[in-house]
Amino acid sequence: MILNPSQSDWMITLTDIEAAHHRIRPTIHVTPCEYSETFSALSGNPTFFKLENLHMTGSFKERGALNKLLLMTPDESAKGVICASAGNHAQGVAYHATRLGIRAIIYMPEHAPITKINSTERFGGEVVLFGKSFDEALAEAKRRAESDGLVFIHAFDDPAVIAGQGSIGLEILSQNPFVEAILTPVGGGGLIGGIACAIKETNPKIKVVGVQTSRIPSMIAALEHHKPIELPAATTIADGIAVRRAGEQTLPLVEKYVDDVVTVEEEEIASAILYLLEREKTVAEGAGAAAVAALLHNKTKLKGKKTVSLVCGGNIDPLFLSHIIERGMVKDGRLVRIRVVVPDRPGALHALTGIFADMRVNVVTIAHERAYYGVTLGNTSVETTIETRGSEHLDALFEALERLGYKYDRIR
Repeated sequence: MILNPSQSDWMITLTDIEAAHHRIRPTIHVTPCEYSETFSALSGNPTFFKLENLHMTGSFKERGALNKLLLMTPDESAKGVICASAGNHAQGVAYHATRLGIRAIIYMPEHAPITKINSTERFGGEVVLFGKSFDEALAEAKRRAESDGLVFIHAFDDPAVIAGQGSIGLEILSQNPFVEAILTPVGGGGLIGGIACAIKETNPKIKVVGVQTSRIPSMIAALEHHKPIELPAATTIADGIAVRRAGEQTLPLVEKYVDDVVTVEEEEIASAILYLLEREKTVAEGAGAAAVAALLHNKTKLKGKKTVSLVCGGNIDPLFLSHIIERGMVKDGRLVRIRVVVPDRPGALHALTGIFADMRVNVVTIAHERAYYGVTLGNTSVETTIETRGSEHLDALFEALERLGYKYDRIR
């Protein structure tokens, strides 16, 4: 999909982004933009990772939040600020507001990740859980901002916030002046809007591609209709970009500067999280791994280009991460459950596990079942979860079982 630019009465400029970059630079450190030999080989693109997950609060959201806070008047600072967030914007606002001595009230959806709730409170934010989605929390936060006279800091649809996020684009250009393409996750559009403006106004030849979860492609819907469209609520592991309606102020930036927006599936995001953890020793949350997922699964037309992919957040619940690791191993054929029929006599199980041992397959769980799964008298079903080195190793095991006369089923 190639995007058509449209006109807007308002739009941030490169000057706004440069001013924001200068304003926040004493506090916001430059994050690494590292070359990955592994992902370059996997994707076919010379790949660099802009590691925005290494900020104090674990995501890029600090940039826009701090820029907004630094632009407030003394009277506004005295009253305090309020925002709504799925988690990362909440932490950025809470951390920098507290550091600056400003009260911060944070509305979060009731089902926000526990890790992000705890971190927001630890950074000094007063957390209020409200609503089933980000949009419900957002509406209530706006209502309270008006009734209590608080400064509302939007997670993405605010000029100061967009300009702050755009500082990433300036950093990329200084760190990698030969970059040919940039991949960035997209929720409401503040991140990609700021980055794309900074990049295209400096070097319009560089491609900028956004990545959304296929569950909630709100920016794609907005581009198709030339206005923000509210999509139905949906669950996704990329909760940080689970925004049902694109921004009014971000859409014109995306239309003008962004070359394409693509989508990725849930399993592709999960796979990217696992690959980043295992191959790069980098922790990414769902939204933070979305751009990497697009790179790994060839969702773009950027083959061969020097590509910077944003890892924009690393705030993932440890228990959820363990589920992702397990699912990723299942998808890669490294964790497999099979059911094997063996004779119901002494030594039969020993013989089967001996095959596993010979093939260097690790047994995780194992159980007998004589009465179910159509097992005939004289036989028993052995259901086992095994760990392999990957699909080729698994195929070798199956060939060995067939060669020795065992009947088996792979349980998916």
